[in-house]
Amino acid sequence: MQTVFLELITIKTLILNGSPRKNGDTSFLINKVISGLDGEYKLVNAYYSNISPCIDCRACRYKNGCSINDDMNTVYSYIEECDNILIASPLYFSELTGRLLDAASRLQMYFSAKYFGGNEIPIKPKRGAVILTGGGMGKPDKAYDTAVMLLHNMNAFDICPPVYSLNTDKIPACEDKNALSQAERISDFFNMS
Repeated sequence: MQTVFLELITIKTLILNGSPRKNGDTSFLINKVISGLDGEYKLVNAYYSNISPCIDCRACRYKNGCSINDDMNTVYSYIEECDNILIASPLYFSELTGRLLDAASRLQMYFSAKYFGGNEIPIKPKRGAVILTGGGMGKPDKAYDTAVMLLHNMNAFDICPPVYSLNTDKIPACEDKNALSQAERISDFFNMS
């Protein structure tokens, strides 16, 4: 009799939240995605994590890793092994929030390892998605382009169409039927990994 071992594969999703509001529109849509996710997830809130911005010390040009010792070190390991990454942010002047961009600046380590150090850090290929919310006059194009560039830097090239809830001053995300159905689509997309 032959014994067969089945390896259970757990889908891992990293969620980078750029909202300072714990119960705001962005968080609501993130929770909508989470409610439909298979596997495990790690939620990193840029406003409540101990992640400093890149200081351009250039240490990562000469050795793998970042010279700053903070919460980003656990985020790096999750980036390298996860199957999905979601970037979610309100729009601030048509861009991702400053605190999210601070954390994102630390992705410089991957760029430097590849282009200066000649020692690319292996990052598992993954799927990506973007959620953007806003209530003002801002346009999502610039923020979406930034988010996609960041996803590419983390080896996510299979990217779900974006989720926008851009009239939150009048219709909160929890009542935005289109955004809610699109958030469910992200869950389905990530569960295919």
